[in-house]
Amino acid sequence: MEKSLLLQELPESSLPRERLLRTGEKHLSDQELLAIILRNGSRQQDVMELAGTILRTFPSLYELKQATVQELQQFKGIGETRAIELKAMMEFGYRINCALQPKMGRIQSSLSLGQQLISELKDYQQEHLVAFFLNTKNEIISQKTLFIGSLNQSIAHPREIFREAVRISAARVVLGHNHPSGNPVPSQNDLEFTERVRECGEMMGIELLDHIITGETKYFSLREEKYLK
Repeated sequence: MEKSLLLQELPESSLPRERLLRTGEKHLSDQELLAIILRNGSRQQDVMELAGTILRTFPSLYELKQATVQELQQFKGIGETRAIELKAMMEFGYRINCALQPKMGRIQSSLSLGQQLISELKDYQQEHLVAFFLNTKNEIISQKTLFIGSLNQSIAHPREIFREAVRISAARVVLGHNHPSGNPVPSQNDLEFTERVRECGEMMGIELLDHIITGETKYFSLREEKYLK
């Protein structure tokens, strides 16, 4: 039985996995990325050499993408199972490349969003803070409930909002929360929290577009009422 040379057996300084962790995947060559996917080589070639042989045989990544399972099996160390895995990886990469960021509608106005939030939040007996994350066209790319309970300084913190905003590259944020009492007029805590979020967003280049508070049948928009400009 052939003794495979594992990727982990290469000197640490040359391990593609270690380089990926240190410098990020975009700094790795095609050969290094392919070696990570292959994991191990054969007795004749270590995994980096095998990756290099494959890439020399198929001079462009387009040609490699077109290779059949049978063509991939011509290389020592590539059996049917690994050839199938490579083809699956290529197809999955193609589908990821074609994937579009999901959109959940566009924010048209505080009125339309206020009415939507009334419908969504009116039956809750605790305060729910909802964040809408928008792109530059005000399309909703994510909606998350971030806090449940009284909206005070110890529970609701801007870092939770902007951690998610940065993760998905949001350009703007709209906040919404309910008042179980049915009265949507903001409390002092609401105003202070909104100002903290606005200031944090300004520093990070992410605009707080509005904060809408809902009651049983009415809403209060801090932008419409000039608390946000």
